Amino acid sequence: MLKDRRPSVAGSFYESSADAIRDQMTWCFLHRIGPRSLPAGIESSERHILALVSPHAGYIYSGPVAAHGYYQLSKELAPEVVVIIGPNHTGMGAGISVWGEGTWITPLGRVPVDADLARDLANKGIVEIDQEAHLYEHSIEVQLPFLQFIYQNQKGFKILPICMMLQDYMTSLELGNALAEALKGKSSVIVASTDFSHYVPYSEAYKKDSLVGECIIKMDAKALSEIVIRENVSMCGPGPVMTTIVAAKRLGANTCKKLCYATSGDTCGSKDEVVGYGSYMMFR
Repeated sequence: MLKDRRPSVAGSFYESSADAIRDQMTWCFLHRIGPRSLPAGIESSERHILALVSPHAGYIYSGPVAAHGYYQLSKELAPEVVVIIGPNHTGMGAGISVWGEGTWITPLGRVPVDADLARDLANKGIVEIDQEAHLYEHSIEVQLPFLQFIYQNQKGFKILPICMMLQDYMTSLELGNALAEALKGKSSVIVASTDFSHYVPYSEAYKKDSLVGECIIKMDAKALSEIVIRENVSMCGPGPVMTTIVAAKRLGANTCKKLCYATSGDTCGSKDEVVGYGSYMMFR
């Protein structure tokens, strides 16, 4: 069993050296579609943010949108653990996989996995401790440099990487409830890693993704499932988002705010076929 998960998409989805990543982060935060400001430090000793929805494409496409959520997160103390839930793009591994121990590595350094939390969640029977699903999956990895960048001057945090191949509503409901139970009493943030519509005309992406966004703002996981199916929305991570909604509500989130929505046509590329990206924040 591997203990250290080495980067799979450094040098493609994001830069491959620490200095270049920091420069790329600065570009994301200062971009005209980004928050247009660098993280400036903690503004409150109390933590209110319980979850984010964040995109996971190459940074030149989705980085400025992702920066909005991490900008808000940077204003609060780092949590003890960040749960990152991503879809399974590779088809490898178990239906729902958690990396159970060791560290995840990026060019910015190592982040320890919360092994106790991984075992606790696995003991509830909804996830399997499994590495195969994670080895080449980008949806979780691309969130890490953002976390390392905003928390570089704070105490260390741990992560719990969860990869979902099964993304139906009932599975998401079960996982969300189990996750909320496992996180009870812990200082935590959940990041749902997803992109929205894939390779559709610009206007279609905005139309369909706005329907999904309304469900996220209402924190209605069941409605989100129904919209994705009814409208045939090519969203790659409905399961992580539904799971996060369920868990965040049980942990006390009562409000969700849209921070930014844009497409690859807005950030870098043609508007003939675009991918949609959204940043949302759930808090109490």
